[in-house]
Amino acid sequence: MRQPGELVQLDTLVVRPLPGVVLKRFTARDVVSRWDVVRAYRSASAHTTTAFLDRLLDRTPFPVRAIQVDDGSEFQASFEQACAERGIRLFVLPPHSPELNGHVERAQRTHAEGFDDLYRGELDLNSINAALGEWERVFNIIRAYQSLDQRTPAEHLRQHVLGLAPPAQLSQMS
Repeated sequence: MRQPGELVQLDTLVVRPLPGVVLKRFTARDVVSRWDVVRAYRSASAHTTTAFLDRLLDRTPFPVRAIQVDDGSEFQASFEQACAERGIRLFVLPPHSPELNGHVERAQRTHAEGFDDLYRGELDLNSINAALGEWERVFNIIRAYQSLDQRTPAEHLRQHVLGLAPPAQLSQMS
């Protein structure tokens, strides 16, 4: 893969910030640019996955051409239909093969360590998602990564993938 959006890996993670509080965090990672989109929901259903797909398409400064997911039920039914309607190829991995979704699995760990372990705000979805939105902005626009030669995902896009989005659009993503 050489262009952003050629393959975006998508996964969900159960997050339990306190006993009795269960959230499903959705993470999408573009394999080329390492651009991530994150959002929390109360459940992981085909309906919420489709809502996350719309968010993903809105939050990426490049077209998404293909998505890779595990075989979870949240990635079936209306989600499959939503991908087809948007012209996005969907690749479903065989059961019990998280190593094949390694980019997003690593992203899940990074978000767990950098956000989940440190978040001390309110536990309502609006507060959590506002904080996740700021974390996503920092992750994509401010934090440099060794895997991108000490560049941010936004810098990587700006410097190496000409014509996808003007710098102003990348710097204003929030």
